[in-house]
Formats: sequence, structure tokens, C-alpha cells
Amino acid sequence: MNVNVFGVDIGGSGIKGAPVDLEIGDLAEPRHKVLTPQPATPDEVADSVVEVVQHFGWAGPVGVTFPGVVTGSTVRTAANVDKSWVGVDAGRLLGDRLGGLPVTVLNDADAAGIAEMTFGAGRGRHGTVILLTLGTGIGSAVFVDGRLVPNTELGHLELKGHDAEKRASSKAREDEELSWEHWATRRLQRYMAHVEMLFSPELFIIGGGVSRKADRFLPYLDGIEAEIVPAELQNNAGIVGAAMAARAASSAG
Repeated sequence: MNVNVFGVDIGGSGIKGAPVDLEIGDLAEPRHKVLTPQPATPDEVADSVVEVVQHFGWAGPVGVTFPGVVTGSTVRTAANVDKSWVGVDAGRLLGDRLGGLPVTVLNDADAAGIAEMTFGAGRGRHGTVILLTLGTGIGSAVFVDGRLVPNTELGHLELKGHDAEKRASSKAREDEELSWEHWATRRLQRYMAHVEMLFSPELFIIGGGVSRKADRFLPYLDGIEAEIVPAELQNNAGIVGAAMAARAASSAG
């Protein structure tokens, strides 16, 4: 049986997970999703992760994404969840709550990027590739000749005096009731042009839930020199990447 690892994606609005078939890079069963608790404290989020994993009766390795910088398995930043996460060993916390299951934790956009570079829009691409996840915030994953530069967090670059994600994320578009064209041309394009100036990528991959509606905004991004494509795994990329990281950790251990 090819299914051997479980992936969980912790987001600012939802926590979702499923068993992953890593032979094909896709979910083996429909994902289970719960709303992210508010406030999203470590204990409350851990309860939700346990609920997602136990929904499938899972008893093997688990990969978990986190919306912030993660070094080792310790959380260093927490932009869209409760600040009490900072300094928490998320791997240990979640492993204890899951009854001792092996848990691997990594940045959410890094996980999505790993999946897209292996199974999706980044397959076989060399040079500099940047994945941007547009959701509650903006996550980023930077790859140079297929190798990840972890924890880049480019959503926190300054854009007109604010964190870029406060102006250019999908949530900003929804909260301010911006049209797709206004958001794309006035917000997203300015942000991506800034990232392009800094990194000169050959390819941008646009991920997150908004990737399902790429045809609504990608045509307006005509001021970017790099190729821009939607993520092929769409909003499942984080789950798949989390599972990939857990399998790699299990193999290394």
C-alpha cells in the first residue's frame, strides 16, 4: 500500500489534513478540515490537530505545517496565530498530544513549495523559483536549482509602510472588498515586482486557496518579467509537503 504518511496544514483560518500517497503526490482520502480556533493558542491548535489526525484513525508518522518560521521543530515567529507559539517546541507538543507519534514540523509555505517542486508546477525547473501562498497572509518558498532556502517569510517585506501581506494577501482583498483587477494590479503586482527586483526568479508559482481562481487575477499581472503559473496541487500542497517532510525525517532517523 502506497499510503504511508499523514500531512496536516495549519492555517490562519483552517486546519486540514489527510493521508498522502507519496508515490503520486496526492491525497489518499478526502481531507478533513476544522476551523482554526480563536485565539489560536498552542493547546487549542494542538486539540484541533489531534481531531484531524484521529478522524482517520491514523497511527503513523505525521508531518505538520506551521504559519511561521520553524527551526528544528521550534516556532520562532507566529504572524497569523497566537504569539504564545513563539519558543514552543511544536514537534514535541504535537507528538505528546498524539500519543507519541513521530511528528515533523516545518514552515507552511516551505511545505507547499517542496510538494510543487516535486509533483507540481516546479517539476524539473532550475534557477530561482519562488512559490507564494496567498491566503490569510502571504507565505513564500524560495528554491535555487531545486534546493530550498527555508523560512524566507517574504510576506513580511515592507510595502507602502506595511507588511506586504496586510495589503496583498487574499484576506486583504476580501476584507477590503477589492475587485480581482484592483487587487491584482494595485496590490499583488506591486508586491511581486518588489520580490522580483530582489531575487530575479525565473518562475513564480502562486499557491494557496486563491490558486483555484487563478484565471480571475493572473491575466492582470502583466508587469512581471518572470513566468507566473498557478500551483498544480492548489490548496493541498501544504498537506502533501508536510507528509514528504515526515517521510524524509523517518528515513533519516
